[in-house]
Amino acid sequence: MRNRFSEKITEMAETNQKLILLSGDIGNRLFDTFKTAAPGRFFNCGVAEQNMMGVASGLAMQGFLPFVYTIAPFCTARCLEQIRIDVAYHNLPVTIIGVGAGLSYANLGPTHHSVDDISFLRSIPNLRIFNPSGPDELEACLELVERHPGPTYIRMGKKGEPSLHKTPPNAATIKNPISLKTGRDICLLSSGTILAEAFAASQLLKESGIDAALYSLPMVKPLPTDEIIEIIKKYSFLVVIEEHSKIGGIGSALSEIITDHNIHKPRLLKFAVPDQFIKCAGSQKYARAQVGMSADLLCKQILIELGDTFNENNCGDSYPNRKAS
Repeated sequence: MRNRFSEKITEMAETNQKLILLSGDIGNRLFDTFKTAAPGRFFNCGVAEQNMMGVASGLAMQGFLPFVYTIAPFCTARCLEQIRIDVAYHNLPVTIIGVGAGLSYANLGPTHHSVDDISFLRSIPNLRIFNPSGPDELEACLELVERHPGPTYIRMGKKGEPSLHKTPPNAATIKNPISLKTGRDICLLSSGTILAEAFAASQLLKESGIDAALYSLPMVKPLPTDEIIEIIKKYSFLVVIEEHSKIGGIGSALSEIITDHNIHKPRLLKFAVPDQFIKCAGSQKYARAQVGMSADLLCKQILIELGDTFNENNCGDSYPNRKAS
């Protein structure tokens, strides 16, 4: 996703002279092509992310279209006041790119985990939040931001995430739930880089006799409420899969929709990061397994919750001592 971001932002800068890219002391080689294509419009602001957000806000007030790029927790939690007051309060066209979302930087420990960003940013007025699963969704998000500028946070991965769409989304479709797989029995709703695990889990469920639909939710705020309600009404068993805290994320947002619109409550099973720090260090794959969010573990837990037997050969041979919330 990082490479696609670099390519797309460079392409946008070539046709939009107002576009400026600010970096928090990362991605210098990644943006060499951008620097050539848009000389004088790349600024390395150093390890001073709060100041960088203020600079971006000032540029936006002068008519520019600034993009702020750095590691996700450093451009969100560290800059929360600046996002809230400098960017969102003034409703400025600043786009914040948080790279390494979720557990992408699991090997560097909790300081680099970004599993709470959606929860605290979702409560800030004016701020849109996108959680693309791969390069195709990311590109569509960037196209939408350029056409309709405003305070925006885009949460992206860094681990070579695949493109799962047969037909790539675009600026017009990226706001809505995107169907990746039809199914009659249950519905999986996922967002962000964990989508690939959700897709693999849906295939394992199929082998075990469960026909699961799968939707990607790239736009987290505002959620497309009408479209979400239509999906909810079709299924009595919904599964939310997100690489984010179980508190305040997409599962919470869906629960709010169900409650606010007095929908006959379906069974809602939520897979997310527990309300605790993940103190072990390892790969993203390892960290996901620790919280039960690999495809085989998702498959097993869903089958258990459904009350069905399952084939160990289909869903792997490990099972976490945990329950979905």
